[in-house]
Amino acid sequence: MRTDVQQGPEIWIRGPVTVPEPGPQEPAQSSATARHYSWVGTHGGAGVSTLAAVYGGHDCGRDWPGPEDPWSVLLVARTHASGLAAVLRTLEVFRLGEAPPGLDLDAVVLVADAPGRLPRPLDKQVRLIESLVDVYRVPWVSGWRLGDLGGTPPRETEALARLTGAAARRR
Repeated sequence: MRTDVQQGPEIWIRGPVTVPEPGPQEPAQSSATARHYSWVGTHGGAGVSTLAAVYGGHDCGRDWPGPEDPWSVLLVARTHASGLAAVLRTLEVFRLGEAPPGLDLDAVVLVADAPGRLPRPLDKQVRLIESLVDVYRVPWVSGWRLGDLGGTPPRETEALARLTGAAARRR
């Protein structure tokens, strides 16, 4: 029996897999580097520039990332009816394979269009989007409306800050 071949579960692997020859080991990374993102707005006024300024990453506006931009995409929309509809249309572009090849859709970032709770019909649309892709919500921030992008991101966006590396940059 050959010892340089491993058998894998047929559901995952078709045929034998050869065991790689031992070679020089790569040095272990002491800390993970943050992934870089391109913020892509699904409609005008989504908040892409503000999010890129607060959380870091590349501001693509409403365009797809270019060759020099990060290909990890965070789609951005406001939580009003037309913003949520725009997200669903853009998700359909990805589902149909019509987005530029090589793009990696990481999540949708929904930015509150007003302070307070969402009306029930809009909340229902948000839950539909959440069933399709990871969603990060950004609450209404009055200071951002006035151009004050300093300080720490809102506490409710802690997970988004960790994803984008903004939490590490603020320490």
